[in-house]
Amino acid sequence: MKVLVTGAAGFVASNLIKKIKLDYPEWEILGIDNYFTGKEENHIEGVRYKILSTWEIIKNFETKNYNPDIVFHFGEYSRIVKSFDDIDYVLKSNLTGTTEVLEYCRINNAKIVYSATSSSFGNKGEDQNLNPYSWCKTKIVELIKNYHDWYNIKYEICYFFNVYGPNQIESGDYATVVGIFERQWRNREPLTVVSPGTQMRDFTHVEDIVEAVVKATLSNLNGEWHLRSGKNVTILDLAKMFTDNWKLIPERRGERFTADLIETDTQEKLKWKPKWYLEQWIKLIKDNVKV
Repeated sequence: MKVLVTGAAGFVASNLIKKIKLDYPEWEILGIDNYFTGKEENHIEGVRYKILSTWEIIKNFETKNYNPDIVFHFGEYSRIVKSFDDIDYVLKSNLTGTTEVLEYCRINNAKIVYSATSSSFGNKGEDQNLNPYSWCKTKIVELIKNYHDWYNIKYEICYFFNVYGPNQIESGDYATVVGIFERQWRNREPLTVVSPGTQMRDFTHVEDIVEAVVKATLSNLNGEWHLRSGKNVTILDLAKMFTDNWKLIPERRGERFTADLIETDTQEKLKWKPKWYLEQWIKLIKDNVKV
């Protein structure tokens, strides 16, 4: 099996590659990343990496001649609030880049496994129009399904719900909320809770995510998979799991208020159940256990 991973030096993709290397060592892996948020320290030993943007994937000599069976497409812009400022890059990365990846899959008759977002589901689907990021991700899901209808491209669409865990980004404009809180707690700083703090989110550990991604890939069902813990938590309650030292900061444009719990048969079909919960992870962090 030959596998190509986009965004290979990023948070979720690096954890996916680690799992593949452990469970399927016979699979050949080529990782590409333009290191917009990816880091060389996330590289996995024994994997070949190439500095490359997704919109260059068809013309590049190495990827052009690689002929993968599966493309794990995780290399997109993936932040809500900053997407207003970065809209040119969002459109290039998510629309232009993913269209190129889909064409690459069509040319190579490869399956695409796509990292979709739970932000599409807020407010009965209306929140997909709250920001450029969510809108782009929603349209790409439509495009993938159309490529299946038009060109018989096989796919698995995996919706990620607020992923946390090893290799998450802890600082800067592209940091995750759990990562930010971990860093602030370690530095004995007040945890910055975006007002009003009652926003609901479903947080899912990255090890659970990548386990489900592999199961979805091997299912060959052209499915849409909701990879979530199944438990909604408010941002304020998340902060309080760390400490009582927190403060409210102003609301941010484009963020959804709720995380809708949509009926799904993901767990039954994939025979998958999350093993991690936030309280467990945070306790390990606070006990200074290496994770």
